[in-house]
Amino acid sequence: MNIADLKDKTISELNALARQVGVVGASGLRKQELIFKILEAQTEKNGLIFAEGVLEILPDGF
Repeated sequence: MNIADLKDKTISELNALARQVGVVGASGLRKQELIFKILEAQTEKNGLIFAEGVLEILPDGF
């Protein structure tokens, strides 16, 4: 499971997934918070989390 897959899911799908991984109080969270809590629970179980992206390095002074 990765962040991109979770972002594509609906709130109801995320709530169901949160219940499966043991997130407490998931129903009142915003989508981004819910994704974070799901990833946090997965990390506690598996010990690893992976992400991908682009790092832009700017010169000093922008």
